[in-house]
Amino acid sequence: MSVLNVFGDNTRRDNSGAEHPPSLAGTTTAPARRGRGSWPPALLAGSIMFGVIALLLLLAPWLSPYPPAQQNLAARLEGISAAHLLGTDHLGRDVLSRLLDGGRFSLAVASVTLVICAVTGTLVGFLAARRGGLLDTLVMRVTDILLAFPEMVVALFLVAVLGTGNLTLLLALTIGGWTPFCRLARGVALELNGRDFIEAAQALGCSGWFIIRRHLLPNAMPPLLAHTALRFGHKLITVGALSFLGLGVQPPSSDWGSMLSEATPYLDRLPLLVLAPGAAIFLAALSVTLAGRGLETRRARTGGSS
Repeated sequence: MSVLNVFGDNTRRDNSGAEHPPSLAGTTTAPARRGRGSWPPALLAGSIMFGVIALLLLLAPWLSPYPPAQQNLAARLEGISAAHLLGTDHLGRDVLSRLLDGGRFSLAVASVTLVICAVTGTLVGFLAARRGGLLDTLVMRVTDILLAFPEMVVALFLVAVLGTGNLTLLLALTIGGWTPFCRLARGVALELNGRDFIEAAQALGCSGWFIIRRHLLPNAMPPLLAHTALRFGHKLITVGALSFLGLGVQPPSSDWGSMLSEATPYLDRLPLLVLAPGAAIFLAALSVTLAGRGLETRRARTGGSS
């Protein structure tokens, strides 16, 4: 008896004596590694937190116990009570109602400016990488100049020159916010320009817009989404800072930054007036930042693919 037969050789032999290896049809392979496409804890926690915040703000007209601008001087600077769950401010306005109403403006401005910056910066970065030459050099020098100044400084300068207003606020938050997306998109495009599928598309006569839409954008989407989520918290804090300085939303409208500014003189008497909008800004920024970190972790876990 051969050694193979001792261990159960499954080799089949036909009438001519030829050997055939055993079939794998009835065997089971090892299960694939689990968790490759699962959501990291940071992404799950951040998405749930932001989903809850967004849902509360969307339902603000129905959840607010009072009109946000309704004043009641007889009930000014009251603490937590059954009638006012987060108390009242110096004009007797319900803090919870103002928090829900002001959060809609803060998140809307941060979201709109971030989308504009992401779309503009991505397209400019792709075009600079595809065209190269003078255009690429010019775009990079402009981004270097804008990145040399903090975004907050640029926003303060524009608001001081153009005056306050929602349109000025959007412009101030957008004028320098596209540069990080431009550099990221350009870097991804330069990395992909030498790939075989890009050269094949060029050999087939595909237009530059087709290559950007069909090849560059899908490959750049995972890092762009992660960077967008990470930049959201920065935009939200910048919006709040401008409103805190009186350069953002103007009365009678309000947002979380203006609520902080109005509550500062009463910090010793009623700290909740400062804690409520401050905690709202912190939690909203934290939730999207966690989601961004989770997206980066998931991308690294899956080898850079979405």
